[in-house]
Amino acid sequence: MEKRVIRFPGKIAWSVIFASLPLLLFMIWFQHPAPLYHSSPFPSSAPNEGFQNTENSDINSSAPTAPIEGFQTTENSDIDSSAPTAPIEGSQTAENDDIDSCFGRYIYIHRLPRKYNQYLLTNCVIDTCKYLSNYGFGPPIANTKSVLQNTSWFITSQFALGVIFHNRMKHYECLTHNSSLASAVYVPFYAGIDLEQLLLGFNVSTRDSNPKRVVKWLAKQPEWKSLYGADHFLALGRISWDFLRSTNHDLDWGNIFLRLPESRNMTFLSIESSPTNSNDFAIPYPTYFHPSSDEQVFEWQNRMRHQKREYLFSFAGGQRSTMKNSVRSELVEQCQASSAYCKFLNCSSDSNCYDPPNVMKLFQSSHFCLQPPGDSYTRKSAFDSIVAGCIPVFFHPGSAYVQYLWYLPKNYSRYSVFIPDKLVRQKSVSIEKVLLGLSKEEISGMREEVIRLIPKVIYADPSSRRESFDDAFDIAVKRVLERIETIRRGIREGKSRKIDFPEEKSWKYYLTGTVQDHEWDSFFQRK
Repeated sequence: MEKRVIRFPGKIAWSVIFASLPLLLFMIWFQHPAPLYHSSPFPSSAPNEGFQNTENSDINSSAPTAPIEGFQTTENSDIDSSAPTAPIEGSQTAENDDIDSCFGRYIYIHRLPRKYNQYLLTNCVIDTCKYLSNYGFGPPIANTKSVLQNTSWFITSQFALGVIFHNRMKHYECLTHNSSLASAVYVPFYAGIDLEQLLLGFNVSTRDSNPKRVVKWLAKQPEWKSLYGADHFLALGRISWDFLRSTNHDLDWGNIFLRLPESRNMTFLSIESSPTNSNDFAIPYPTYFHPSSDEQVFEWQNRMRHQKREYLFSFAGGQRSTMKNSVRSELVEQCQASSAYCKFLNCSSDSNCYDPPNVMKLFQSSHFCLQPPGDSYTRKSAFDSIVAGCIPVFFHPGSAYVQYLWYLPKNYSRYSVFIPDKLVRQKSVSIEKVLLGLSKEEISGMREEVIRLIPKVIYADPSSRRESFDDAFDIAVKRVLERIETIRRGIREGKSRKIDFPEEKSWKYYLTGTVQDHEWDSFFQRK
C-alpha cells in the first residue's frame, strides 16, 4: 500500500512548535533543578546584614564574637584542594534515590583534604586516640562484670564526638554527591583532635593554623557561595569554650576557630555550648552504650526499670580543691556524712572512674546521681547516669537546662532535681533532706522520664537501622536542617540575618525566646 504523507501548512506547524516550548522548558528544568542561588543570594549592591562574605579577606584573629553587618573577605588559601579524599561510605545520591523520601533532607559532605580528619587519626599521639577505633566508639568492653549487656558497650572517650558524628554521616540515608540538591553541607574537620594535640606547649599561631586553613579552603569552594557558609555545619568534639580564645597570648587556652569571620556564619555542634555564643548548639556527650538494634535499647530500658537501687544518691568525681567556688568538696563531705544513703566513688584515683562497668554499677545502684560542674559547666557523667536510669541532680543551670534544649524536657523537674550550688557552698541545704523529701511516686515518675530519655542521648552503631526511635545523631541532624531552612526562609522573605538580641544573652533567648530578666541571670554574670 502506498504511504500517504500528510503535510501541515507552514503556519500551523510553527504554531504547534511555539505552543510546545513552555512544556519542553519545564521538563528540562524539572530534570535538573537549579540550586537555591546560582551565586550570591543577595543583590551585589545590597549585601544582607549578618552574613560575612569571606571570599577574599584576611582572617582576623581579633574578629568580634557577634556577627557584624556587611561582608568580610578572605585571601586565597595555601591548602591543596587536590589532596586525596576518602570515599563517602553508604551514600545514596539524590540522582538514584526517591526524591520524596529525602526532599529537604539531602546533605552534602565536603571532601576535605585528609590531613584535617583521617590523617589526624592515623598520626595521633595523644592518649585519647587509643579510644577512637570502632567508628569512634573505642575498644569493646571485654568484661562487663554482669553490669552491662554483653554487646554494644565500648570504652568511649568523652571527646570522640567528631569522629562518631563523621562515621554516622557517612551512613546517613540522604547523602548526595550533587551539592546543588543539598539542604545542608557537612564539614568533616576533626577540630577537637586537632586542638587536643596542640593545647599544651604550642603557641597560638600553631593552634590557630589548621582552623584558619580549613575555613579558607571552605570559602574557595562553590558550595560556600550560595549562603556564605550559613548552610554548613560541623561537630566540634570538645566544648565550645576551647575554640573561643579571646586574646593572642600564648598562655591563654584554646584556639580561635569559632571567632573566625567564616565560622560566624556556620552552625557548630559541641558537647557543651557557650551560653554567650549564638551559633553553637549542645548535643549529648558520647556514652558507653552504642546499640545496633531497637531490641537492645528496649531490653536495656526494661532492665533499668527493674534495677534494684540500694543507695539514695551517689557521687562519682574528684574534689577539685584548686577550683574557685567549686561545690565538689561540699558534695563529698555531705555524701560521706550520709553514708547510710550515699555512695562516693573517688575519681582522684585513676583506677576508679576509668573503668566503665565500675562507674555504671554505681549509677545503676543509685536513685539519684550528683552532677556538679567539672572543668566546665557540663559532665559526660550526666549522660552516663541517664543511661543507667539514675535521676541527675544538678547544681548549675549551665550543666544541662540551658544546654541540651533539643534533647531534654524544658520542665527540668520532670527528670532531675535542681539545688543551686550557692546554697550548698553556704551549707544552708542538706542534699539528703531534699531527696528524702520526695515521695516514692515522684521518684518513680522521674525515673521513668529518665529511662524514656535513653534513646535520645545515645549514639547508635552507624550500620544499624532503627525503626522505633531517633538517637542523638538523628535529632541533631533534624534540628540543623530546621535551622538552615529557617535561615533560607528568612532570606527569601528579605529578613536580616543579624541576630536581634545581645549575643551574651544567647542562653536566655534560646531557652525562653526573650532576653528579659530571668531567675538564672546570676549564674551567668561575668565576674
